[in-house]
Amino acid sequence: MRKMVAAILAACGLAIAPGAVGPAHAMPADCPPICDRIPNSAWIDPTQIPLYPTYRWPGLAGVAVTTTNPRFRSEEACASPPVPDDPRGYAVSARATVPQPDGQWQLQVQVMHWRGETWRGGQLAAAVFDGAVAALRGCQSTSPLTSPSLTTDAPDRVAAVISGVLPGQAVLHQYLLVNTRNSTIVEVALLATTPPRVNWPAVADPQIFDAMAAPLCTAYIDSCR
Repeated sequence: MRKMVAAILAACGLAIAPGAVGPAHAMPADCPPICDRIPNSAWIDPTQIPLYPTYRWPGLAGVAVTTTNPRFRSEEACASPPVPDDPRGYAVSARATVPQPDGQWQLQVQVMHWRGETWRGGQLAAAVFDGAVAALRGCQSTSPLTSPSLTTDAPDRVAAVISGVLPGQAVLHQYLLVNTRNSTIVEVALLATTPPRVNWPAVADPQIFDAMAAPLCTAYIDSCR
């Protein structure tokens, strides 16, 4: 009987490692057992993304596509050079984008995860995050026609606003979060040509970071204990 129950749980993706205490809300696509793609549960709730009342962002798992050698939106804005031996080349990653007409806010969300031993994956995630922060700090030197400003600068999260100095250039709101306990990085980026047709709302960075972080604790089981 015990083996039969175990088989049923495994088939449903609810098997729990011996001695572990698994959350009752674990979904079949959580990691483990499925870690070779970004779990549906890892994506930020679209209602928590800035400008949701205007754009009604869709569920991101439904529009996400698998990516290889991903780059952050801020690296494009800053014309950051490629990273030698970039660890992102062997991360499990997916990107969700919601395009809009010129002048409207474009949304990009990415999730990157490194499989294997958490200590190693956490090191890789931290290295990629630190590199992205360094690129943000050096943005004006690599892209002189931009004006970057960091609004949050913490060891595991950074938020920045990157504005073009010429009329018609873009303004980018960039958020990056790393969780070394589950070897994962989340990016939320919103971009619009200036002047945007919808004003940027008054939203606190911690509110957005909390919404980015919470799903990872569900998607990567036991990683936030």
